[in-house]
Amino acid sequence: MDDMKIKIMHLYPDLLNLYGDRGNIECLKRRLEWRDIKAETESYTCDDNNFDLSDTDILFLGGGSDREQKIVCSRLLEHRTEISEFAENGGSIIAVCGGYQLLGKYYKLEDQTIEGLGILDIYTEQGDDRLIGNIVLESDVIGGYIVGFENHGGRTYIGSHTSLGRVVYGHGNDETSGAEGVIYKNVIATYLHGPLLPKNPKLCDYILGNALKRKYGITETLRSLDDSLENKANDYIVNRFVKK
Repeated sequence: MDDMKIKIMHLYPDLLNLYGDRGNIECLKRRLEWRDIKAETESYTCDDNNFDLSDTDILFLGGGSDREQKIVCSRLLEHRTEISEFAENGGSIIAVCGGYQLLGKYYKLEDQTIEGLGILDIYTEQGDDRLIGNIVLESDVIGGYIVGFENHGGRTYIGSHTSLGRVVYGHGNDETSGAEGVIYKNVIATYLHGPLLPKNPKLCDYILGNALKRKYGITETLRSLDDSLENKANDYIVNRFVKK
């Protein structure tokens, strides 16, 4: 696989990087390199002007405060067509928390409505209080548990979309439906911080597998890695909050 390369673009890391979400980029990169697949990472910041997804394989959009989301939103809307086409053509997108909300139709705050990209048929409304704490999902995507940390004031309603997983501990999208996140084509959107991927290696490999399939037509399972430490981190959260 020495001749293979996956390019990862991190959108607005200067504004959207709460709770160590940048660690997701490092996790994607390392799990490629450990399999002798080249990984190229690029950051697109507020100072950049040349927005080009033509050679991008994975797009990452992290979390930020409401103020930062407002700033990023106006810039993202300038690239709505490119990002939407990327998603519809099977490009892999990981959107966390604020990034998740911005992929929807809108985020209604108390005194303002932030327009979203409309890539996902979802919407978010501000709740009365914040939903904070560890969270555990059962996910059919990976056939096991996904763990993380949620801290969001928004309640996201996903309609007919497929969720990332079923909440077995924590709050999830809207505190009542029992669903968390969204999967749409190769888009994964979620409220889980932590960062998400280092504690969930199966999910990371699912994302990498989608990117490799789209670019190179690879359908075989990725070579196994020694995930003993990662699995211990995952198991600790599951055993603490679920398997009592």
